[in-house]
Amino acid sequence: MGISRDSLHKRRETGGKQNKWRKKRKYELGRQPGNTKLSSNVTVRRVRVRGGNFKFRALRLDSGNFSWGSEATTRKTRILDVVYNSSNNELVRTQTLVKNAIIQIDATPFRQWYQQHYGIEVGLKKKLGASNAPGDEKQVEEKKVSKSVKDKLKARDVNRSLDSHLDDQFATGRLYACISSRPGQCGRCDGYILEGKELEFYQRRLLRKKGKVAGL
Repeated sequence: MGISRDSLHKRRETGGKQNKWRKKRKYELGRQPGNTKLSSNVTVRRVRVRGGNFKFRALRLDSGNFSWGSEATTRKTRILDVVYNSSNNELVRTQTLVKNAIIQIDATPFRQWYQQHYGIEVGLKKKLGASNAPGDEKQVEEKKVSKSVKDKLKARDVNRSLDSHLDDQFATGRLYACISSRPGQCGRCDGYILEGKELEFYQRRLLRKKGKVAGL
């Protein structure tokens, strides 16, 4: 028996059973899930589907494009870990990459972009105090830059704001992100960095999860 997506085997809305009045159809077929794993041995398979089109079934991935919404920038970075999945904890244990999974990504590309764009290095709270401390600006002054570049950085710094939770994550070198693509359908693992209320929500969920484990 193959995987079928038909509804003839289901009961009616009133609860009665339906008699099967036809066999399965090709257009109702289903396939085995991709179950994309986190691995450096990147593997993507091409699957021929209905209409002569192709899907790209990612079996193993280790990187993707992630956007930083508040800064309107996107960088390709490594995926480091799968930390939370609201549907099934087994997907966390097996390091399975699916849509809406919460993962940790390498913060280095975003830290480098931030330093280049604002002239301020983030994630140095333990060494230099708060991210808005004057010590951060000193690092920019030491570099030989033209007056126009200094004016540009000064203008950008007027509207600059960095969430304290994000700054703490930059200090660890890991950022929480959410997968927004479907690796088993498009062969890519893209997403966005968690910020604001969404980040606070998932941090609470992770703390609660750690508390349950510690309680055992």
